[in-house]
Amino acid sequence: MKLAQILRGLSRAPKWVPTSDQVLRLVEVVPRRYRAAIWLGAGEGLRLGEVLGMEAGPRRVDYDRGDLHVVQQLRHSPEHFGGFYLSTPKSGSVGTVDLDAVVAEELTAHLSEVGPVEFELPDITTGERLTRSVAVLFTSSRGRLLTDTYWSELWADWREAAGWPKAGTFHSLRHFFATTLMSNGVEPQEVQKALRHANLRITLETYVHWLPKRDRPRGLVGDLLRQASGTGREPSTGQDRD
Repeated sequence: MKLAQILRGLSRAPKWVPTSDQVLRLVEVVPRRYRAAIWLGAGEGLRLGEVLGMEAGPRRVDYDRGDLHVVQQLRHSPEHFGGFYLSTPKSGSVGTVDLDAVVAEELTAHLSEVGPVEFELPDITTGERLTRSVAVLFTSSRGRLLTDTYWSELWADWREAAGWPKAGTFHSLRHFFATTLMSNGVEPQEVQKALRHANLRITLETYVHWLPKRDRPRGLVGDLLRQASGTGREPSTGQDRD
């Protein structure tokens, strides 16, 4: 039985994953102010909160080393800290991943053409609350932080303009990132690292259907035994063992 069949009952497989053309179509309709956010989703697999929590400076991006540090997400809750605050990513999935060259170009262009906006924000990523100045990359046209509701309104317009189905969410970009890696032969362990999943099982349960299919060579075991016998060694019959 194939691994995909074994895991089918446990599968977390996404309902819809965009194609490359569909991702590029989305990029075309999204305003310059938010285009780099799309690239962070599609080219790095970042979740929405992690993208909205992006700030200028080496805490998040090291252009010289080609590293992207995923250390925080922006959250909004009137019941906590009076509104917006920074916390660790979902399930504590902090990590450093490779900075894609195209994503780096988009971030550089964003900093030049749009620029960050400074805010004083509560930060609980260390386990203790502190308030610090944060140069947030993605804000509204009025320079305000983005709530989930405001983002959803923007996304609905972009999704419709790009011809995406209703199942197409920002998280679909993360699925695109993962399935592109998987279907192009990147080892599942490397995909797990890029997505910052807690374990390999989560990665496989979600994306096992995109593992490249490889045909098993016919007669492999027999050929190896024949080669062994040709060297003068007698292959074991295995009659006394099961």
